[in-house]
Amino acid sequence: MTPRLKQQVLGEHVRRLRVQAGLSVRRLATQSGFSPSFMSQVETGQVSPSIGSMEKIAAALGVTLGDFFAAAAGGEGGLVVRVADRQALDSGWSNAEIEALSAPGQGARLNGIVITLRPRGRSGKHPYSLAHEEFAFVLQGEAVLTLGPDEHRLRRGDAAVIRAGEACLWRNAGRAAARILIVTSTTEGSHGSRAGYRGRHSSKRS
Repeated sequence: MTPRLKQQVLGEHVRRLRVQAGLSVRRLATQSGFSPSFMSQVETGQVSPSIGSMEKIAAALGVTLGDFFAAAAGGEGGLVVRVADRQALDSGWSNAEIEALSAPGQGARLNGIVITLRPRGRSGKHPYSLAHEEFAFVLQGEAVLTLGPDEHRLRRGDAAVIRAGEACLWRNAGRAAARILIVTSTTEGSHGSRAGYRGRHSSKRS
């Protein structure tokens, strides 16, 4: 059974990264497009942010969503992550589960996650921009990907490349769960940098 991360563990990791970056709660809130009160609730584990919100927070802290969750899980890891060891976190807002495929501390340029969108699940309220390029592959079910001004219905076996800075949003309009493999590409020197992130919305749970 996949181990599950608690919201408090995620919040503590957000706080550690924020302190390491020398950012105040207010500053991190500004850079990620949220209110300071919402950011405080994230750090104390009082809220379950959407996938889009977590993408924005990770980008503002200079990490990808994949290595964000792998590091939050803690422990030592190599290049092999067994299915029984991989960490998962539920996003109540998105009605989804996120599984980290990367081991903490790898420092790799590729990071992978699997997102399971349950029926009516969605990655956010509005399309949001990504800090890094992503490759997505639908493993199961079907999902609607909003990419720029267009919507694409992707079924099992379909794939997509999402460019850095391109607005996107995932949603499940079907009756069965949709599982999506997402691999994030990072370039050397991108870790710890917030230059590539362009947040578009300041909603509390975007």
